[in-house]
Amino acid sequence: MVTGRALALAGAAMIAATGMAEAREIKVGFVAPKSGGLAQLGDQLEKGARLYLKLHAKELGGNTIKLIVRDSKRPGGPIAKAAAAGLVARDKVEILTGVIFSPNAMSIAPIATAAKVPFVVMNAGTSWITKLSPNIARVSFTMWQAGFIMGEYAVKELGCKTAIAGYTNYPPGKDSANAFKRGFERAGGKVLELLPMGGPRTPPDFTPFYQRVKDKKPNCFYVFVPGGNHSAAASKSYVQMGLKQAGIRFIGPGDVTHELQLQSIGPAIAGTVVAIHYHSDLKNPTNKAYVKAFKAEYGPKAIPDFVSVGGYDGMAAIFHIIKSAKGGKITAKAAIDSLRGWKHNSPRGPIMVDPKTRDIVQNIYIARIVNDNGTLRHKTIKTITAVRDKCKELGIGRCK
Repeated sequence: MVTGRALALAGAAMIAATGMAEAREIKVGFVAPKSGGLAQLGDQLEKGARLYLKLHAKELGGNTIKLIVRDSKRPGGPIAKAAAAGLVARDKVEILTGVIFSPNAMSIAPIATAAKVPFVVMNAGTSWITKLSPNIARVSFTMWQAGFIMGEYAVKELGCKTAIAGYTNYPPGKDSANAFKRGFERAGGKVLELLPMGGPRTPPDFTPFYQRVKDKKPNCFYVFVPGGNHSAAASKSYVQMGLKQAGIRFIGPGDVTHELQLQSIGPAIAGTVVAIHYHSDLKNPTNKAYVKAFKAEYGPKAIPDFVSVGGYDGMAAIFHIIKSAKGGKITAKAAIDSLRGWKHNSPRGPIMVDPKTRDIVQNIYIARIVNDNGTLRHKTIKTITAVRDKCKELGIGRCK
């Protein structure tokens, strides 16, 4: 007679022989702003991540993910650092992820290193973040991807000979302005000034900054601000201050025409040109399916923006890590190694994690804001394929 114990032992032997492991729950720690004026960004990031989790859950072969969310509240690092430390020490998460703001990612990096936990960055874009820990991989963007390309395009295609770069005064803002300056001047233009414009927590009064630009009369005004409320304030100020009537072109990365705020800015912003890695009007089958699924899950008025896509693709990367572990223990080295050269068909187009830098390689789209029967949209006018981080390519500053 075969006993229950014998059957259990036989089953365990079969699992071992086939290299499989029993299905289990994997805890993933997600840090993002979930309260205050920046909560909509954290909400979009989580929506994208949870949508991928729902649509692809069966791919984990019985394994499940428990997404444990912690509120980083604001761009400063201490709260995010404490949240990440708690996720590792108390909740025993095996993967860290999320993160809207670069200072938050910078504060979490040493925790990922010390705890030997993989950290998948879903949004924060300061180029040298991946240099802070060997356990970081990024699937979102770098400020140099859009900034450098926008600089070159402004000279070569828009005919701008002079420019001022205005930026929110924290690491990604400085990164974006420097990227634009390098691209613009490399193409033969002259940047008259790099102009800091307040901090990331709340939108400043842009009036004195924009008046300074208006007085200097550059051909182009490049602006980086965080997405969300900053976008609306920066773009509305451009119109209200009469810079458009003064013949000064308004350009920037896609943050200045953030889709969550675009309709509120008003039709006068039509004609603005941005460099962006994702907008919801991209014409590819994967994006059409993504937009349809996003609206089906979150409502017909829900907008899938570049932040949500970072969450969606970040969860795809986490799935890849889990599947690569084959049910076994997830280690930082094995997880990051599995992502080196990882390719994915994203709503934004094909993406890859650079095997050397652990950073995203993706298309960058030059898009113009158009008025489509009363609805403002991004219209792609040029696609630059397989863009790597120029800061690391050129070995600039902390990117060396």
